[in-house]
Amino acid sequence: MAHSHVLLGAGEVPAELTIRRIGVADLTEALRKGADDFLAMPTHALFLGAIYPIVGLLLARLAFGYSVLPLLYPLAAGFALVGPLAGLGLYELSRRREAGLDVSVAHALDVMKSSSFGAIVALGLLLLALFALWMLAANAIYIAAFGYAPPVSIGVFLSDVFTTEAGWRMIVAGNIVGFVFAVLASVISVASFPLLLDRDVGAAVALVTSIRVVLENPITMAVWGLIVAALLLVGSLPFFLGLAVVVPILGHATWHLYRRTVDTGDSPHPIQHEPDRKGRYAADFPSVLFPWSK
Repeated sequence: MAHSHVLLGAGEVPAELTIRRIGVADLTEALRKGADDFLAMPTHALFLGAIYPIVGLLLARLAFGYSVLPLLYPLAAGFALVGPLAGLGLYELSRRREAGLDVSVAHALDVMKSSSFGAIVALGLLLLALFALWMLAANAIYIAAFGYAPPVSIGVFLSDVFTTEAGWRMIVAGNIVGFVFAVLASVISVASFPLLLDRDVGAAVALVTSIRVVLENPITMAVWGLIVAALLLVGSLPFFLGLAVVVPILGHATWHLYRRTVDTGDSPHPIQHEPDRKGRYAADFPSVLFPWSK
């Protein structure tokens, strides 16, 4: 039953959802509403968005201190693959504000009490696997260009990348492969995570719905991907600090984009499970992570 619920949700049969056609004007409206949410809840958004610049700076320190400099750019770019996971709290705050509910920061993690949490974890693991594959691919591309030896220094590394034929081959190949991974991540997550916060439809239905959104609106979703990439690039300068503003706005905007593209009909809402304060036994793990399956 737990596996069935994670994949197909609370309904007896998979939920039937309708996908709407949208245009560039809908993207603009989603961004406007995302910015409005950010301005209405700046403390909460900054609190959540600060994760990105902090992690970015830590990655930079790791690269400069431990000879993983060639992977610094792939690591930074790869955060776009797992960004939807970090955006869960932002989606939840936008959902609550839209419904007229309390939007205090304490509710940003209410997703952990949701009956959809198992499905969210399943899709999250899929994105993390995609991120791991991207890092392996990026490392293989670097090795193919320059071998296994680490860079002697930052200056030598930059010179090798930008002034040699091998470096330019690496740049072209890396960006092409990275683009493929970015498209896959976008197709998987553009509507799936907001949908699971809103409705208990299961990971399989959420994934298929997200794919349908892209297939129904290919040009509009391509424009959305370019907007996201451009804003993340701008937010990364300088030192990833701009992401503390860009990421929250994009997170809130993603919720509103989902609302404009998916008609959920009468599909069931998630149930909020309050934590059990009684004692737990080690033998109960991991079933205690999915109390709604009992």
